[in-house]
Amino acid sequence: MKADVLIIGGGLMGFSTAVHLAMRHTRCIVLDKDSPGRHASGVNAGGLRQLNRHPAEIPLSVAAAGMWRHIRELVDSDCDTRFPGQLRVAENATELESLEERAALVRSMGYRHEEMIGTGELYRLVPALAPHCSGALLCRQDGYGRPFHALDAFRRKARSLGVHYQANTRVDGVLRVADEWLASTVRGEFRAPVLVNCAGAWANHIATLLGEPVPLKPGAPMMMVSERLPHFIDPVIGAAGRKLSFKQMQNGTLLIGGAHLAELDLTQGRTEMNWHKLAISARSVMTLFPQLKDVRIVRSWAGLEAFMPDNIPVIGASVTAPGAYHAFGFSAHGFQLSPVVGRILSQLILDGSSELPIEPFRIDRFRQVCRNSSAVLP
Repeated sequence: MKADVLIIGGGLMGFSTAVHLAMRHTRCIVLDKDSPGRHASGVNAGGLRQLNRHPAEIPLSVAAAGMWRHIRELVDSDCDTRFPGQLRVAENATELESLEERAALVRSMGYRHEEMIGTGELYRLVPALAPHCSGALLCRQDGYGRPFHALDAFRRKARSLGVHYQANTRVDGVLRVADEWLASTVRGEFRAPVLVNCAGAWANHIATLLGEPVPLKPGAPMMMVSERLPHFIDPVIGAAGRKLSFKQMQNGTLLIGGAHLAELDLTQGRTEMNWHKLAISARSVMTLFPQLKDVRIVRSWAGLEAFMPDNIPVIGASVTAPGAYHAFGFSAHGFQLSPVVGRILSQLILDGSSELPIEPFRIDRFRQVCRNSSAVLP
């Protein structure tokens, strides 16, 4: 099968890229080694977060925030989004000072979406919060969506635009033949002049085939869901001194994360929960909301993600392979960026440049690290 663009990876990055390209009359094939939403794109926390982004990500995150506000215009669905704001809570003077420094940094870059608030505004927004907190960093525009709903919306939109999607189709090899990329899979060969690597936790395999390996590390952030509770909180809660992400969903359940990682087997695509680390997240919630100490946890899960050493993604053109592009390594915070990353890749492919600054995300920023690693004898 042949198209204009061949996209490896059927998660949000892959389908967002396909949607933006197809809207500009570009024929796309999306290949996925598993079923839709099997890994990170379908089982993440759904955070629509500008708050506390790496400085290099801020321009992309701000642009993405605007796109999520109007996401129905792009994919014919609101993806079950809500925008109650997000807080990063300080529990002592040291943490408060670090948040003030962060707010000053963001202002120095010309952005105003992060603001410091004192205890008066904090407890007005979150009256159930434990009384020892001393302030917070707030982004009033932040929120969350439902990851699987979003992925399904992007996938349906892509297919309505003529994108061909092939699930359960692992790519075993890629080869440049004349002016085309040839991908070898268990279901035959697929060809296109342009290749896009959106393979998530498996992206380094594709990057290595293209001659530019990266120090990607797979990880599996864990989530917990509680029983249903009466409504008591609106904003998403994070903490300056704890690994914590905490929100109450529309159905009353609490979704609790904290960047604690499960055990994983990348070859099998499986994860195993680490209950000791999950207990740390639970204790963090009880410290900030003591009234929740008897709440039951009813299920938990972990999705495979790609982490980079500097915690920012790889986005852009290959430096070794003509007609190849990358978007991976979002280090467990790619959900919010997905609409804008698809737009960026479509611009790179069709126009040769992006309207947003992506220089910090070049794949060759790791070249020296990989050289040093390959020089170490076993």
